Amino acid sequence: MKKYGRRNIACLTIAPTGTTSLMTQTTSGIEPVFKVVYKRRRKVNPNDSNVHVDFVDSEGDSWEEYTVFHHKFVTWMLVNGYDVTKKYSQEELDEMIAKSPYYKATAEDIDWMQKVRMQGRVQKWVDHSISVTINLPEDVSEELVDELYIEAWKSGCKGVTVYREGSRSGVLVAADNNDKKENDPNRKCVCYDETERLVRPKELECDVVRFQNKKEKWIAFVGLKDDRPYEIFTGLADDDEGILLPKTVVSGKIIKEVDEDGNKRYDFQYKNSRGYKTTMEGLSHKFNKEYWNYAKLISGVLRYGMPIDQVIKLVSSLQLDSESINTWKAGVERALKKYIPEGSEIKGLECPECHQQTMIKQDGCAICTNCGHSQCGG
Repeated sequence: MKKYGRRNIACLTIAPTGTTSLMTQTTSGIEPVFKVVYKRRRKVNPNDSNVHVDFVDSEGDSWEEYTVFHHKFVTWMLVNGYDVTKKYSQEELDEMIAKSPYYKATAEDIDWMQKVRMQGRVQKWVDHSISVTINLPEDVSEELVDELYIEAWKSGCKGVTVYREGSRSGVLVAADNNDKKENDPNRKCVCYDETERLVRPKELECDVVRFQNKKEKWIAFVGLKDDRPYEIFTGLADDDEGILLPKTVVSGKIIKEVDEDGNKRYDFQYKNSRGYKTTMEGLSHKFNKEYWNYAKLISGVLRYGMPIDQVIKLVSSLQLDSESINTWKAGVERALKKYIPEGSEIKGLECPECHQQTMIKQDGCAICTNCGHSQCGG
């Protein structure tokens, strides 16, 4: 540098043109339009005036659909006398697009192999890799994806991106059999794309867990999905609150009900000793409201797949004021510990005696392998 001075490592670089063109409302150059028209949804109150409900989801929420047009397609519509405020049917939209310059010219229509070759031609004059995405349909074969990557290499592309429709929706991350830590059943979790909206099933299998905290009898209803805790209701087993169940009841179902006004409640249903179904309505209203709000938070964490030992660690770290809510917190921890596999390490939990993180689950209790301390006493 002292002899020759500074110099640029590159003279020409192309930014992600799809993103920047959306921001600046300009053309994206050689990158084709992804879609000229698509539908979006917004939640509406069906009781409001002038509201059009297109469908109602499984949770009872009402939604309205509306059409979004590409800004350049809107220009074409105006030039050709189309009303951009009208709500078109799908057939009308298809007919309109077929008449436009965008027909068979969007990202999903063009020849993917030719697009790669074109990128290779442009790459000759660009110093860095070019941000271009090849959009493929969901049913594309692995062989075609392989051919696209090889063609990109042959064409001289410094980078290539392939996106298959739907490939990021609800991805299940499986443990690697070669990685002992990741193969630990206590560490497995189901992970979701952050844009995915989870919908709770109407019915969930449920475990009933009873325990005692400071001479108080507690009860927990743990909703299960795929044999894993999905939600939890915990509180005092109190006659006055109507939560006392026969001791023989150890399982059942949690049923979500939505009334005509959109109000939601959770019912607990079990079979008695004679095999008849008994339903306890309004389970969600039988617990302390403060407990219920915390339970909603914990249930949200469970639904998105956090490992159980980490959920327990999260609950134990909550800084709560009153003694009663701290007793409730301890109850939630005890209820969830049931679902940690026997003999597995409880990560992040420190032994109160030797202060080492050497706690494992054994016979339903957290036991320290270093000093022998048991949280169940003894």
